[in-house]
Amino acid sequence: MSIRLIPAPLFIEFEEEKESFKEEYAKLGAEIDDPVGQYIKMAKARGETGDTDKVLLELVVALHRKVDELTNLIKNETKELIPLKYSSKITDIGFEHFKLKDKILTPNQKYYARLDISFFPQREVPLYFVAIDEQIAEILIMHDRDIKDYNAFITARERAIIREKKGIK
Repeated sequence: MSIRLIPAPLFIEFEEEKESFKEEYAKLGAEIDDPVGQYIKMAKARGETGDTDKVLLELVVALHRKVDELTNLIKNETKELIPLKYSSKITDIGFEHFKLKDKILTPNQKYYARLDISFFPQREVPLYFVAIDEQIAEILIMHDRDIKDYNAFITARERAIIREKKGIK
């Protein structure tokens, strides 16, 4: 089995799969469907955003979410995530796989994880994966929006590596 990976320093927290993680996975995926996000989706569906600059619209939505975060912080309403047993650096990623720095996985074991990756807007990325060996994992399940952003991140990372190799910076 040939797995293509590229260097990408990331951080991940994970633990063996448990039933209790399903709720957090669903909740983190639904965060993109906050009231403002829902309003924008509905406006797009009705064709009301056709004349709007899409980048500007996304920035305004992100700003609104930041204001909501600050409001929650002031009110001491923090988002509680389930503490996960393991954490590790990721050294390499691919569209369906990633490699951990440490040899801490149990082959064929399924895990729930939260990936720390630079997306816009910034968010926790929940996913399920299965260990292929002690370091290599195959991604099993990720929310649709996270898949698109993850794949775009990989593509951008590949382009940056190509530019570095060519000496273009």
